[in-house]
Amino acid sequence: MKTLLVTGGAGFIGSNFIRYMLNTRDDIHIINLDKLTYAGNLDNLKDIEHDERYEFVKGDICDSEIVRQCMQKSDIVLNFAAESHVDRSIGSADDFIKTDVYGVYVLLEASKEFRIEKFVQISTDEVYGSINKGYFRETDTLMPSSPYAASKTGGDRLVYSYYVTHNLPVVIPRSSNNFGPYQYPEKLIPLFITNALENKPLPIYGDGKNVRDWLYVTDNCKAIELIMEKGKNGEVYNVGAGNEKNNLEITDIILKKLNKSKDLMKFIEDRKGHDRRYALNTDKLAKLGWEPETPFKKAMEETIEWYIKNKWWWQKIKSGEYLEYYKTQYKQN
Repeated sequence: MKTLLVTGGAGFIGSNFIRYMLNTRDDIHIINLDKLTYAGNLDNLKDIEHDERYEFVKGDICDSEIVRQCMQKSDIVLNFAAESHVDRSIGSADDFIKTDVYGVYVLLEASKEFRIEKFVQISTDEVYGSINKGYFRETDTLMPSSPYAASKTGGDRLVYSYYVTHNLPVVIPRSSNNFGPYQYPEKLIPLFITNALENKPLPIYGDGKNVRDWLYVTDNCKAIELIMEKGKNGEVYNVGAGNEKNNLEITDIILKKLNKSKDLMKFIEDRKGHDRRYALNTDKLAKLGWEPETPFKKAMEETIEWYIKNKWWWQKIKSGEYLEYYKTQYKQN
């Protein structure tokens, strides 16, 4: 039985990864270390919170004491913990630098001390910056455009340095834009779905033609599992689905599915430093045996249906109700 320390496991991708692993594996125990900031939500894991193979620890990855307590019981570390919203990083970058760089350092030091079998640093395609044509490969120069992307780049390269300097066994998945259930509704797809359900405006930056490669979160979880098990130490693996859609196309899909008027579309001033297009070459990961399994149309339909059926989840978030609850249940250290 392997013990996985999953940091940021109450967030969107982390919680989906925990659920996926517990539902498909009998040979693991999971420790979920999460600070429960605004995007960390234990409602994401209500269906598995009583599983005897799962335990939750409230804590900050910048806190070396609590990290060491968790690490000494763990075999593998998967670091999902991050400040991840570009808009927030533009307004105030300090939390991003602290969590995405210093927090990674704390995790690496403890991993080195306790001789962790594998350290999986969850990175992002945003570290490459924008590309007009073609596709980024893992060896391409990193040119992050936002403070968020820069902080993730710092953590990404810090992890690699521990492989080179200390021979720490690390792998780094860099994924494209994830979407699916339990995604915090400040991100484009859940924001537009929930706003449309409430007949509120859908704010579209600039001309709405910024392109992203949309990856269903369950497919990403499967890729991360494969990289964790078969990825070569010190290597980066791009994870993308080849579903390039601009924001206008995503908006149109959502409005048509919900039978809502295009009058809900509201064009607003473009975001500072807004990358035009992200696109990844995934040949390296394909050689490990991975390919996306969920067709984009099906994934979008399932995602929209999930938000329709789970208003209890996102209405609490958008009203701020859940924040007050967790402040009471899990007092700040």
